[in-house]
Amino acid sequence: METHDGADFCFPELNTSCRKPMPPWSDALLLNILLSSVSVLTVALNLLVIISISHFRQLHTPTNILLLSLAVSDFLVGLLLMPGEILLNTVCWYRDDLMCSLCNCVSFIITSTSVGDMVLISVDRYVAICDPLHYTTRVTERRVKLCVCLCWFCSVLYNSLIVKDDLTHPDRHNSCYGECVIVIDHTAGAVDLVLTFVLPITVIIVLYMRVFVVAVSQARAMRSHITAVTLQRSVAVTTKKSELKAARTLGVLVVVFLMCFCPHYIAVLAGDDLLNSSSSACVLYIIYFNSCLNPIIYALFYPWFRKVIKLVVTLQILQPGSREANVL
Repeated sequence: METHDGADFCFPELNTSCRKPMPPWSDALLLNILLSSVSVLTVALNLLVIISISHFRQLHTPTNILLLSLAVSDFLVGLLLMPGEILLNTVCWYRDDLMCSLCNCVSFIITSTSVGDMVLISVDRYVAICDPLHYTTRVTERRVKLCVCLCWFCSVLYNSLIVKDDLTHPDRHNSCYGECVIVIDHTAGAVDLVLTFVLPITVIIVLYMRVFVVAVSQARAMRSHITAVTLQRSVAVTTKKSELKAARTLGVLVVVFLMCFCPHYIAVLAGDDLLNSSSSACVLYIIYFNSCLNPIIYALFYPWFRKVIKLVVTLQILQPGSREANVL
């Protein structure tokens, strides 16, 4: 019988124990420091977004409610998924198998919710730019909140069904003790690929192509508007410029999202050989890194976000009446 070296195995007393992850310690240390820093930064930045939009009443707009939902999912990525991925790649899995399946399920829920939020943001910009006269009546805070709740609920329900077999039989795919893996059959995997990538990405691209065409035509119309206008028309032009700027900013958000998520799904389409290699962890880190980039995009393009950061950091939000402050 083969004898186990206790230093190399997760559970030396068991013949079916998994080997401990043994990356080069210098490389592992640098990688873990980097990922831990990104995790802390992701949590801090998205927490600022959550506090800002939740606290200031002036920011309670349909578009910002969608950004709030995205910030919550990004916050959970930094708080739960990034540290969990670091642990999975550096230490043995000492928790029970059911906890492993639950952790994977939570990861799927958060990721698919982010995709759903991006679809909702694209729909919001499409209506705002392509049908501005009916935007305020069709896109209300109440409807957007309902859509956000449905997005989270459907994500929980859908991903629970996807990993149902692993939740009921959590250890059936483990080849040894100390391993945490989840395997989805080909049929479920194909359905998941269509519902969480092909269909949402198609909707996002089609809507933003339409938004881009309309935005360009509107920008040209505003530049050619050189005659005197009434005050009412001036307000309309200013509002239109604001909507175009918001579309540009959220367009950057969507493009960065696509750049971060596409490598993972391209790897899925390429087959199991690529997913089982070390590049699998790399494309997963790129997805998680998107959660850190989103609030940085807000800071670069939204003056109100830079303003409210100062109010939050200096604790001015604790003053009476700060909810009603003018931050736009």
